Amino acid sequence: MHTRHREPQLLGNEGTLERMALILAARNIDPADAAALPDDPEPYSPLDALLAGMPPRYQSAVADHPMVLDWVRKVTEAAVAPSRGARRQVTTGPSLLMAGVVGAGKTHQAYGAIRALVESGVGVRWRATTAADLYADLRPRPGVDSERELAAVSRCPLLIIDDLGAAKASEWVEEITYRLINRRYNLMLPTLITTNLAIKHLRSYLGDRVASRLAEMTTRVEFEPLDRRRYRAAA
Repeated sequence: MHTRHREPQLLGNEGTLERMALILAARNIDPADAAALPDDPEPYSPLDALLAGMPPRYQSAVADHPMVLDWVRKVTEAAVAPSRGARRQVTTGPSLLMAGVVGAGKTHQAYGAIRALVESGVGVRWRATTAADLYADLRPRPGVDSERELAAVSRCPLLIIDDLGAAKASEWVEEITYRLINRRYNLMLPTLITTNLAIKHLRSYLGDRVASRLAEMTTRVEFEPLDRRRYRAAA
């Protein structure tokens, strides 16, 4: 699964016109007929906003792995309200590393975890990227402030990094990964990481510095060696 990164999304706020169009499309409402809608339309829920910002393939994702659900509970408990009476927001919390073969359902569980957080009543600004897309976005090139982009990704309250270890290893990749993980480690920001590598092989790919921080900041989940995509296709 290769997903370009998304800008942090504040769930629960009034949607933009683009988000409204996505929600109308999801409800099979022709935008041309929007004028015929009631003057007081149904308010957009936090779940509506979440689904508008998710890849269509994962909009119905449901987290059901016990360790993923336990992570959701811990992040929910760590959420705080910025002021009295305000919705609690995800600010700090534990991270989760999901390892398994291609098609094991790791990405599905990651998006399902975000949905579970929203359904629990907390607000969360989140971002999702594959590791390959992340490196492409951060690679220095004319007209792009890659340092500013790295800072933005590093500070995002909740980050999904999909397919860590799928990109070709290099000194630059190892250094960027270290800088990102180290900042999130220091800020104690929850991070959902999926990888096709066996956990015992992460150190040789990521290097000692990254592997050490991941070992401390994440709970590790090993998925069964089953490609669910092929299983469903065969069925």
